[in-house]
Amino acid sequence: MLNPWRLRLLSQLENAGTVRAVAQALHLSASTVSQQLALLETETRCRLLERSGRRVRLTRAGVMLARRGREILDQMAEVEAELRALNDEPMGTVRVGLFQSAIHALAVPATAQLAATHPHLRLELIELEPHESGPELRSGEVDVIVTTTDYVQFPWGRDIDIVTLGTDPIMLVLPPGHQLVHRKVVDLAACTEETWVSDRVDSYMDTLTLRLCREAGFEPRVAYRFTNYLLLLRHVEAGRAIALLPGLAIDAGHDVVTRELTTPVHRTVAAMTRRGSAPRAAVHAVVEALRDHADVPPLTVPGGGNPELRRP
Repeated sequence: MLNPWRLRLLSQLENAGTVRAVAQALHLSASTVSQQLALLETETRCRLLERSGRRVRLTRAGVMLARRGREILDQMAEVEAELRALNDEPMGTVRVGLFQSAIHALAVPATAQLAATHPHLRLELIELEPHESGPELRSGEVDVIVTTTDYVQFPWGRDIDIVTLGTDPIMLVLPPGHQLVHRKVVDLAACTEETWVSDRVDSYMDTLTLRLCREAGFEPRVAYRFTNYLLLLRHVEAGRAIALLPGLAIDAGHDVVTRELTTPVHRTVAAMTRRGSAPRAAVHAVVEALRDHADVPPLTVPGGGNPELRRP
């Protein structure tokens, strides 16, 4: 009989590419992962892996089993969900992947609400930026993601259910006393000579910053890169650089000045789940809790405006 745990390891190997990556993701040793995959080969009486230099890759049988195994795991999850659905009380663990700026604004209050209303429900919060969360949702590593529908590098297909939570403005963040703070709105073309601080290369916000600056006619000079928005805000606060950030990321505890852009830009924030699996009361409860806390600022455009959507 096939072991579900080993099927998941094989499925993750197809996604991650290396045994080491699977081991790191699951906080296991690489030897443990290799041993479990070897046992899976014994169970199936098939050669699932083959050496390619110092790495391993899936054979045709391995690829087939990894993909069918994912279907089997989803079906098992459906059965569990149907059993849980017999009891309307949301319970169990729901894994939520969400971008950094949504953790305190949405996930923390939603978690507190659910702890009071559904004490048998447990949330696991995992920081995942938009370029990371989609693949994790599709592979089954998370049950719900909070992301933006405007990340066009990852297509949202019919296999994903999308619940819009609101819009989040993209703001220019300036240090106090900067020459542009006297303007109510700022044309990015006025920032040609500025030093910038940004997210990691190829991340959602870095890609957006690069595109908007290029549309304004210049290449931004990025001197600092941080995945942590608090570090980024401190560099702006200290006068070392300026930045573009979503409103959710701008913590009120920092001495910075925010300005809208001449042509307003915002991102659409949404909660997403996999379509096709049986409804889980727990997942539904989590999405509803996120919706409850999405109607409060800063998930609105400053000034109550309704700017034209520009997709990053």
